[in-house]
Amino acid sequence: MSAEGRLLAIDQGTTSTRAIVFDTRGRILTVQQREFAQHFPADGWVEHDPEEIWQSTLTVCNEALAAVPGGASTVKGIGITNQRETTVLWDRRTGEPVHQAIVWQDRRTAELCRRLRREGHEDLVRARTGLLLDPYFSATKLAWLLDHVEDARARAERGELAFGTIDTWLIWKLTGGRVHATDATNASRTLMFDIHGQRWDPELLELFRIPEAVLPEVRDSADDYGMASEGLDVELPIAGVAGDQQAALVGQACFRPGMVKSTYGTGCFALMHTGDQAVLSRNRLLTTVAYRLRGQPSYAIEGSIFVAGAAVQWLRDKLGIIRNAAETEGLARGLESNRGVYLVPAFTGLGAPYWDPDARGALVGLTRDSGRAEIARAALEAVCYQTRDLFDAMADDAGTRAETLRVDGGMVVNGWLCQALADIVDVPVERPRVVETTALGAAWLAGLQLGLYPALDQVAEAWQVDQRFEPDMGERDRRKAIAGWQAAVKRVRSDDNQDDA
Repeated sequence: MSAEGRLLAIDQGTTSTRAIVFDTRGRILTVQQREFAQHFPADGWVEHDPEEIWQSTLTVCNEALAAVPGGASTVKGIGITNQRETTVLWDRRTGEPVHQAIVWQDRRTAELCRRLRREGHEDLVRARTGLLLDPYFSATKLAWLLDHVEDARARAERGELAFGTIDTWLIWKLTGGRVHATDATNASRTLMFDIHGQRWDPELLELFRIPEAVLPEVRDSADDYGMASEGLDVELPIAGVAGDQQAALVGQACFRPGMVKSTYGTGCFALMHTGDQAVLSRNRLLTTVAYRLRGQPSYAIEGSIFVAGAAVQWLRDKLGIIRNAAETEGLARGLESNRGVYLVPAFTGLGAPYWDPDARGALVGLTRDSGRAEIARAALEAVCYQTRDLFDAMADDAGTRAETLRVDGGMVVNGWLCQALADIVDVPVERPRVVETTALGAAWLAGLQLGLYPALDQVAEAWQVDQRFEPDMGERDRRKAIAGWQAAVKRVRSDDNQDDA
């Protein structure tokens, strides 16, 4: 393993873009971050400006490169990780988007998904993609753009437009339009990719009315994605790409079947590695590509929760009861119990295992004594209960319960939250020394491609635990708390989806 090479990770998230430079031991050398605007043009709609994302990427990358000890010349390559499913459609000639990006949280295509389910298409979709017919994924977002942007469908069929998730958009821009590609993990989140055959599926493209001409080439997660030569102060090879949750799985060194990681950012996402077997969930979890190396896919089952850290942002930006996220730890720790207050943060519907796009958020159990502390604690505990829902479903699907839970993401700097996770999920929680594991995974994938790591074993050796949180809640209290959560969830479920739970 080379001790000299540094790697630049672009972590393009839902609310901010970050650039982090790591050494090959996984240590952070410099971090730069920039938030960007969220657009909500209608109820349940969420959009981003692709050009703002591109400019924020250039800014943080150049700032990070300028701050590298020893100079930018010590950086050997780039890894990209990204908010998944978010859909961009742009003009191949000009490189300009034809519409705002439709974000993974967006629910505008819920009725189309319901219609396709009623017509009996979900079994085909699940068998080929491992996913469910839900607005979360890219295909119906792309179909909406083709149908609602003037002349978009005709132009797409003529090969004039290009589709991509955010990784593809950034690769296109960084290479000056020379490379239109994605990796297998991002492709596996589109509803158009056969995860078994590892190819775009003609039958699914016909179902969603997607012209194949708009689609990117699918490459390995560690692969040659061309030279980043546009807008950066130095030219660097793009050598690793993975969707954010799969990148975090790599960053947590969860390379053995049965290992579980859960990432807490805007949303909450748990993945269990299942090796070379694509396990079809009985509990409405998702089957996804964990990573693909040398043409060989590894798989995972995933539970996706739409709102985790976003609930804390809501406390800050909409309710105004905290000034910053760090305040929630002290507020929660100051209470002996949750006092019967539950927040179900179904602001854009409920994800796994409910998949109820019509559910909406609720605060349950408020009394005259309830205040900012109870609400802040309820927002944190909602993350724990949702994780427990996913953990139970994964255990049933895999036939075994994971022995530990590795956690990462911005929320896990909160020690109270990590302990509450251990208590509610009832397994030890391991927080790594480097919590920026999403970016770290992208860097490690680039390092594999560039020869800085001979194999995954060397990557696993670089992973280190910072703190281990052991369960410390009595079983009776745990059952009572979970029962309260389940009752609160039932109150927000839409009538059409209650029977699906």
